[in-house]
Parts: sequence; C-alpha cells; structure tokens
Amino acid sequence: MFRGRTVSFTLALMSLALAVTLQAQGRQGGGRGGPVQLPDGAGKDAVSTACASCHGLNMITGSVGYSQDGWRDLIGTMIELPQAQATTISQYLASHFPPKPGREPKLVPGNVTVTFREWKVPTLGQRSRDPLQTKDGTIWWNGQFISLVGRLNPNTGEMREYELERASRPHSIVDDAAGNIWYMGNGNGTIGKLVPATGQITIHKMPDPAARDPHTGIFAKDGTLFFTLQQSNMVGRLNPSTGEIKLITLTTPRSLPYGLKQNSQGTIWIAYNGTNKLGAMDPVTMEVREFATPEGSRSRRLAITSDDTVWYVNSSLGRLGRMNPKTGEVKEWPSPSGPDSHPYAIEVVDDIIWYNESNQRPDALVRFDPKTETFQSWAVPSGVGIIRHMRKTPDGNLAIHQSSTNRVGLAIIGKQRASN
Repeated sequence: MFRGRTVSFTLALMSLALAVTLQAQGRQGGGRGGPVQLPDGAGKDAVSTACASCHGLNMITGSVGYSQDGWRDLIGTMIELPQAQATTISQYLASHFPPKPGREPKLVPGNVTVTFREWKVPTLGQRSRDPLQTKDGTIWWNGQFISLVGRLNPNTGEMREYELERASRPHSIVDDAAGNIWYMGNGNGTIGKLVPATGQITIHKMPDPAARDPHTGIFAKDGTLFFTLQQSNMVGRLNPSTGEIKLITLTTPRSLPYGLKQNSQGTIWIAYNGTNKLGAMDPVTMEVREFATPEGSRSRRLAITSDDTVWYVNSSLGRLGRMNPKTGEVKEWPSPSGPDSHPYAIEVVDDIIWYNESNQRPDALVRFDPKTETFQSWAVPSGVGIIRHMRKTPDGNLAIHQSSTNRVGLAIIGKQRASN
C-alpha cells in the first residue's frame, strides 16, 4: 500500500487526489465564507476550471496579490498547464488581483550573513511544510494536502516521496534517535512511524474519538513522543515501545495548543494559539501550569535558550516575547515590520533567536540577539509561501520551507562581521 517514488503524479491523478481531499475538508467553492464570485473578464472561466478543482476560490480573492510573473510562478508550483492557458490565467489574476500595498517587510540591516537554498518538491500542490534535517544531512518534509512524507539529498538534489494513508494529512513530522520519521496525522487522528530503509509504516490511532487532530510532536530526552492536538484542546504522550497513548485536555477552553518544546529540566512548554497563555507540563504526571502573556496575545510556537528562558512569537500582536520560567515575568519587543507582521515559526541557534514575519510579502526571516536586543532581517527569496515551522540543523543552520509554493530549503547562517 505504501511505496516510495521519485517522480510527480500525472496532472490528472494529482487533480483528482487534491479535489477529493479538499472536498472532504470543505474547501471547495468559497470555503467557510460561502461561494466566491470572481470578477468578469477574459480568463475567468479558465481560472474557475483550473483552480476551483483543487481549492476554494477564496484562496485567490483573499491572497496578497501578485504580478503576472508572480502568479505564473505560484501556479507552476501547484499544477502543470499549457503555456497559453497559463498566460491567460496569470494575466487575468494579475489584472484583478495585483499585489496589495503595505505588505513589504521592513528589513533591518546588520553584520550577519544568511544564504538561502531552496528546492521545489516533486509533487505539485502538496503544501510541503515542517522540514527537518537529520544527522546524515537528509532533509525531510511532509506534504499535508496529499498525505506524503518526502526526503531530499541536498548535495545531489535527489528526492523521494512516500505515500501515507490518504486521510492522514500530516501537519508535521519529527525524527527519533534511530532515524525513523514520525508524522502527526492531523486529518484522521493518527500518528505514524515511517522506517526509511524499508518504507514500512506503523500507525497509532488516538484512543479517544475526541482527539481528532494531532498537530506538532517532539521527542523528549527519554525517547517519549509528546504532541499537541490543537482543535481538540489536548496534549498527548506516546510510548514508542508499547504504542500506549495518554491524553489530557487542557483546563482553559479553546486554548488551541500548537508548538511545544522541552527544557533542560524536562518540562514541556506549550504555546497557546487560542488565548494569552503558555503552558508548562510535567512529563510524568502531565499536569500543566499556565502562565499569562499580555492581553490579546496568541502564540503559535516557542523556543528555549540554554538558560531555559522561554521565547515565543506573539503572532496576534506582532511581537517577540520572552518569559522567565521561574517568575513568569514577560518582556516583549515589537517585530521590525510592525503589529500586523504575524510572527509564526521560531528557533534558537547558539542562543540567538530566529523567527519569521509570515504576514509580509516576501516572508521575512528575522534574527534577534538577546544580549544586545537588536534585530536583523532578510527577505526569503521565494517569499510568498510562509515559513510555518523552522528547525535547527545538525550543523547550526535552519531548515525552512514555503508551504504555499511547495519549497523546502536551508537558511545558512554566516559568521558575524565586525562592526565598522
């Protein structure tokens, strides 16, 4: 049932798979906002035919807009079209949905260099996301829209993709000490383990039907897998040896647990995307203590420095936050691009904070030095797809992605230059 592959689906199979999957998720037409009416003009019918077969038209009307070249490039990551049709569609979209003003990031210069490498993944339209790099240099990612896990050799560019259960729609992946890849089956309430050498997949079903959506997972120092279930308002623990799963429901309703990290003392810290709190969970008892962040805060992900200080992205208010885990004291800094910049992913490399401003076009990668409290930022080259998770690589760089444009990549961090 499960097999590896090195080439893309054909256009017909890809469109069918996407249409079936997205219809099941209620994404056809206008999605939750109801039917969408495109403006009249040459190319309207072509857009409706080519685009609405795979996703709601609200993804067009609600986009930030692009130039004709931008639309053509974006479409090329989703579907293969004849040149004449691609021209007609991109002209129509650029005419009616041009770039919206005010979304350019405010880039801050500095003395650190960053080099970006990006690869477009084989299967179009998969919404590649949440990459990680293993010790052997392999980059892994998951394709959420069509349920696959992929791997990339960054030295050769060779890629392979592994098909998962069609309904799994993995939200994220994480590797264990043996090099196996575990995926969070966000679509069907499962967690799966992929053994790369054989392609064998073992599936663990959630023991509670209310646990619908495994979201983000991490392996604790003892090899236990902890994971969030955002819409289910739960956090889970899985013993990889026995398959035993324990779930808890957070006491704060609609806290929407998202990212999580473990500190040096073993505590599991949890970002709340539904309220202005962070959670600290005992890994043994799974009891959670909650800490308040500023009113109106929503945090998608967090990171922890070597002194166990907790850093988080305040996505709703456009800030970077720091919490003292001993006192609960919080300090925040406005992100360079302002309150609407929507910081999303975050990571720590050598006690330097890295995160992205996901609401900017292009997406901006931001560096923050806690010692000097100074920022520096860069535009991500492909820049329209959003970094939703970034992780430190074994050699001290960042594994990144652009989910909407089917790219995975590396941000290679250079040495800091001396100031003049």
